[in-house]
Amino acid sequence: MIVEVLIYLVAIMSAVFIAGFSVHMFVGGLVSPEVENQLIVLGCLIVVCVTAYMAWDVIQNRSKRK
Repeated sequence: MIVEVLIYLVAIMSAVFIAGFSVHMFVGGLVSPEVENQLIVLGCLIVVCVTAYMAWDVIQNRSKRK
């Protein structure tokens, strides 16, 4: 279980990094730095929520099979 949680944490951290950088590359220079930071935070929050839900769903499905 601990290894599984560590794998999910690494996946979430890498997904958040990629999402933040993608938003920066997409809107960087087009909007003010404040708006860019807000969009990066929003995008990262969405990625965290979606990834956490997927991990929760996998854990729930595995516990039902046992």
